[in-house]
Amino acid sequence: MQLVNRFALGLTFGFALIVGGCGKQEPPPAPKTEAPKPPPEVVVRIGSVAPLTGPQSHLGKDNDNGARLAVEEVNAQGWVLNGAKVRFELLSEDDQADPKTGTIVAQKLVDNKVAAVIGHLNSGTTIPASKIYHDAGVAQISPSATNPKYTEQGYKGAFRVMANDVQQGKVLGEYAVGKLGAKRIAIIDDRSAYGQGLADEFEKAAKAAGAAVVGREYTTDRATDFRAILTSIKAKKPDLVFYGGMDAQAGPMVAQLKTLGLKARYLGGDGVQTAEFIKLAGPAREGVIASSPGLPLDKMPGGKGFTEKFTAKYGQIQIYAPYAYDATMTLIEAMKNANSTDPAKFIPVLARISRQGVTGPIAFDEKGDLRNGPITLYHAKESKWEPLETVGGEAAPAVGAPAGAACCPPAKSGGEAAPAVAAPAGTPAATGEKAPAAAPAPAAPEKK
Repeated sequence: MQLVNRFALGLTFGFALIVGGCGKQEPPPAPKTEAPKPPPEVVVRIGSVAPLTGPQSHLGKDNDNGARLAVEEVNAQGWVLNGAKVRFELLSEDDQADPKTGTIVAQKLVDNKVAAVIGHLNSGTTIPASKIYHDAGVAQISPSATNPKYTEQGYKGAFRVMANDVQQGKVLGEYAVGKLGAKRIAIIDDRSAYGQGLADEFEKAAKAAGAAVVGREYTTDRATDFRAILTSIKAKKPDLVFYGGMDAQAGPMVAQLKTLGLKARYLGGDGVQTAEFIKLAGPAREGVIASSPGLPLDKMPGGKGFTEKFTAKYGQIQIYAPYAYDATMTLIEAMKNANSTDPAKFIPVLARISRQGVTGPIAFDEKGDLRNGPITLYHAKESKWEPLETVGGEAAPAVGAPAGAACCPPAKSGGEAAPAVAAPAGTPAATGEKAPAAAPAPAAPEKK
């Protein structure tokens, strides 16, 4: 009996424990917290146009990579506009340095709703494309087109970040006569908006300085054999040959000039002052002189840092990459200052912008031209270009100054020339002779 009672008591106690355990309330699970949603993203498209194929592709890719580097840096830094993260997308187009193709790709970019375009590289494509951008209300900044007609059209959204050919041609003409002592000058151009435009400005300045133009010849940006032109020029005994055009023609032209025994100096503009010219001309490059808008790369305020970044990613800088980078950074800074990616709102801000770029101070005049852009003259020595002197421009901050830092008020027009480096020895003596009228020639495919 006692055993039964003990068993019953044990069951009762166990049952009580079970019932008590069942009545215990577990704490409710913690509410699930969702990860914070990232801010919405808005994509802003920027066009980049240059010749990416053909004989000028090395220059076109240089431009495109300069713009691409800027876009990648800005995207890495991040920008939030009205609660949305802005991501810039670069749409690259190949205009083949051809005016017709240039207008086709310009319309394509407009149809793809770009807010702005960095380009074109060539004046001959920049000018006809600029009307399409203007009509669509799209901003345009060229890093390299130098023909003055581009900004003389009155388009409020058209800008350039390097000096134009009025400035460059004047410096070249005065240098040819004043520093090189040229009296009898022959001129060759490729009939493009850039080449002919620069040659025209050079001719005006050289004549005003007292030289005679003894011949004016024409070629195209596809030519490779210039012996007929050079033989004709040799008979006129010039002491200087000026070429308005690009490196793809200038390189073989200089080599053929030497082969024919033409002892005249050879002078060109920024289309000649490239790393590619040094390779194409070979030993004949020695002593060639060419100009380029802007400061030497190692004297640019942000040149050292830019060179390190660019070459690590894309290799050798040809010539215009720093300007394409500055054009892109200037555009995006205008958007930030306007707090808008709408061209109608940021173009007026862009017109008034004043900033320090990699290449130097950036501010535009009423036409959209870079204020007081400097011009630097170089000569080819051994396997590189060495600077001779810089004319015009604002005094540059110390090399290595941070690009994009706040700058100064808009640069004044005019400006002091940098101290001149002595011109190479061997200036030729010459006689004066009036120039014959230039014969008309058919137009060739346009370029820079």
